[in-house]
Amino acid sequence: MDHLLEAPLDAATPVVSAFYDRFPYPGDPLQDGPPPGYNWRWCVDSVVAAVNGALPPPPRPWRILDAGCGTGVSTDYLCHLNPGASVLAVDISAGALAVARERTGRSGAAAQVAELRIEQRSLLDLAGEGPFDYINSVGVLHHLDQPELGLRALVPLLRPGGLLHLFLYADGGRWEIHRTQRALALMGVGTGPAGLRLGRELFTTLPETNRLRRHHEQRWALDTGADANFADMYLHPQETSYDLERLFRFVDQPGVRFAGFSNPEVWDPARLLQGELLERAQALPPAQQWALVESLDPDISHFEFFLRRQEGDGAAEAAPEAWSDEALLAAGGERNRCLWGWPSTALLGPDLLPLTITAEDLVLMEALEAAPAGTPIGALPVAQGPAERVAAARRLLAERVLLLLRA
Repeated sequence: MDHLLEAPLDAATPVVSAFYDRFPYPGDPLQDGPPPGYNWRWCVDSVVAAVNGALPPPPRPWRILDAGCGTGVSTDYLCHLNPGASVLAVDISAGALAVARERTGRSGAAAQVAELRIEQRSLLDLAGEGPFDYINSVGVLHHLDQPELGLRALVPLLRPGGLLHLFLYADGGRWEIHRTQRALALMGVGTGPAGLRLGRELFTTLPETNRLRRHHEQRWALDTGADANFADMYLHPQETSYDLERLFRFVDQPGVRFAGFSNPEVWDPARLLQGELLERAQALPPAQQWALVESLDPDISHFEFFLRRQEGDGAAEAAPEAWSDEALLAAGGERNRCLWGWPSTALLGPDLLPLTITAEDLVLMEALEAAPAGTPIGALPVAQGPAERVAAARRLLAERVLLLLRA
């Protein structure tokens, strides 16, 4: 049964809810059967291993909250990528939730998990739920009138050590979007069908050399092919965006700490620099490296990152340890389920990019999968000596094919 708020707790709720009733978002097509591909950020095993360095031993009946699920694209993946989990998906838009229910029904999502609840609720009104091991809130908090209240509502729902995945707009890569939004608002096109028609007309009316038109056609035309996606980008009645400095002020909340970007490759200066400039960049502390990347890449349109609920007395937890050779041989492991084409030496890896592993690495992983859960890597029945096993394990860890188990 849906839980409806008698009075919205956020000033933007009625306007935003009505907007998404008109334009259920995201506008991904419905299909029968499992969703296409995967997103490792929606596979809790992959996320926990990435953030903590290892997984707890099975079973892991994760409790997951999809806070602002929209039309259920994320919910669908969360169910299929976390078999046996309990999933609660909430959104304020009845129109979006109707699509979410149809999507997950056609995909068979509920059969993959121990429990799936899809409810019309505000993420500000979830007291009594939880604790959750993982909260996914992608593209949601920046549509609240007071995003900080959304963060303060979600953090207490995490168990100690639990992880929150957030996606927030970035100022730099939305410069053209913001100007287009302001222009459409000045002309009073509205946030309904007329606004959609006139918004699309704007990009065919502006001169071909106009920067806003060129930016849209080159970068966003494909992503905004669906009407709901176009409306979400250019007509949304409520949004906030951040730069790095404001972002880290925003997440500086009691009981939670920044646990890393979920697209760390974007924040690597080696993506942009080389030679002496790269050496100078890499000598900087991480926060200054990120600020440098933000300055050098004006196309960064969002921040996606993990927050971790602190444990115990709130002291900062140690970073994932560097595994010694002995620890690697004594550890158990699992295959990352976010691989396309397994078993093979030619794969698509967790970021859906081509990945090649050696025949020896494949042999080790197949032996690991065939062995009882928790079998130490050093005890696997393969014709590899300790040094070869350690080298293979390190390669597989680096490629995120292997996920280690913590004893």
